Amino acid sequence: MDRVAVKPDLLRWARERAGRSTVDLAGKFPQLPAWEAGESQPTVKQLERFAQATHTPIGFLFLREPPEERVPIPDLRTAKNRHVRNPSPDLLDTIYLSQRRQTWYRDWARSVAEERRPFIGSVGLDRPIEETAAAMRVALRFDVAARRESPTWTEALRDFIAHADDLGVLVMVSGVVGSNNRRKLDPEEFRGFALVDDLAPLVFINGADTKAAQMFTLAHELAHLWLGQSALTDVSPASKPSQHIESWCNRVAAELLVPLAELQGELAHGDPLDKVPSLARCFKVSTLVVLRRLLDARRLSREDFEAAYESELQRLLSRRRTSGGDFYLTQTARASKRFARALVVSTFEGQTSFTEAFRLLGIKKVETLRRFAHEVAVPV
Repeated sequence: MDRVAVKPDLLRWARERAGRSTVDLAGKFPQLPAWEAGESQPTVKQLERFAQATHTPIGFLFLREPPEERVPIPDLRTAKNRHVRNPSPDLLDTIYLSQRRQTWYRDWARSVAEERRPFIGSVGLDRPIEETAAAMRVALRFDVAARRESPTWTEALRDFIAHADDLGVLVMVSGVVGSNNRRKLDPEEFRGFALVDDLAPLVFINGADTKAAQMFTLAHELAHLWLGQSALTDVSPASKPSQHIESWCNRVAAELLVPLAELQGELAHGDPLDKVPSLARCFKVSTLVVLRRLLDARRLSREDFEAAYESELQRLLSRRRTSGGDFYLTQTARASKRFARALVVSTFEGQTSFTEAFRLLGIKKVETLRRFAHEVAVPV
């Protein structure tokens, strides 16, 4: 059998890049330790399987040295006030897929003469937080009075996503890479990102995060669209971003969800922590967002807030359901209803190939695409 001359350092880099150990891969590649030690070399088929197992473009394994990969959008994630390095293949592949979908939708939107989204880049960092949040609430039809019509805050989150979709934002919520349920995304690596475009603005929410955190992430990423700046972020209601842009977007997100003036009107004497459940019901937001706003209102110290937040987060995590749910609803949420609807229409009208539609949606059969059409109310 023909062997391939691959540098051991590249094999080791690919394995570590994927967060795998030689023990993890021992079942598929028992000779991996020998390959990495330079004592033997893989065959072509073994190398192809290794590239697939580590989610590595096979061409990378023939380079002189490991490449330095960079996130293709502004990376505003920090760990201890330092930028995060070495993005995982899961993160990179998620961004690349989102960019391909955005490019497709932009071209489609031009072909049908869709109007540009006037809210993109409509504010600057010098605009008051309250004014920005108020303008966003109006555009998104997500004021407190409207939210009170929702029976729960999780229903309000679904409405929030739907209103953003109606406004022209491609909102994608997924906890895996594409449709591969074996490649789960890590909320500790990133919580979301925004890709600015005045025809195809896109927000991606890490669906592996708690739903309680997803509402805040969506509000934060939408603030990036209003600001007109793409970004990859890892903020949460508990974050204290050191960067001005992230701090501004966090403050806008918090004010959008729970206007401070209205919150003050709901507070009276007594322990504010006792009011968290009722405030969450009042504003139809998660308890995590309420805790954040109690901190902003100076009704909690930073120490008390962090303790209460961690306790509530653990409670929510313990109640998280793992059911897969309806396949078509899940896939539509992963790709965004607006994007899926446009792609289905274009495909069945003959403007987009079935091969391209399958690639962008992560499906393999025409019948599945027909079911998608039914899900997004497109007659075919």
